[in-house]
Amino acid sequence: MTPVPTTVIRHPKERIAKCSLRFLHTRPEMTFLRARPDFRFDATGFILLAVDAPPLSLADAGQPLLLLDSTWRWLPQLRTCVIGEPIARSIPSAVRTAYPRTSKVFDDPEAGLASIEALYLARALLGDNDTSLLTGYHWQDQFLANVKAAGL
Repeated sequence: MTPVPTTVIRHPKERIAKCSLRFLHTRPEMTFLRARPDFRFDATGFILLAVDAPPLSLADAGQPLLLLDSTWRWLPQLRTCVIGEPIARSIPSAVRTAYPRTSKVFDDPEAGLASIEALYLARALLGDNDTSLLTGYHWQDQFLANVKAAGL
């Protein structure tokens, strides 16, 4: 399977040193962009991962993937950078994050995943099941156990 072309738009306040995607910057199918106040991205034809959208499936294969990388608190602001007609899709909520979330100021959604977890699952659901995406992710083993427990 050819890797799914993936664009990541990172919120300007997101710290790369703490980002779960930091190990993927050299992969040829990955494009990383940093949002700024006047930044706009035409996502027409891209699959945009969103918590409240119809579920992602193999029927969506062949489309590029767009991932917004931010804390849950900043996500609505980052979403305003996306224009055009993206195809909103969600990840199955049965998979639990392995990332130890500890926000003191914002409640994360119960079904929320770390960016790397969402990326891995989305690409696997599109037919690109590449566990090397998780290389360097500290909670890789626990996350893969959660995926298996969810029956995916």
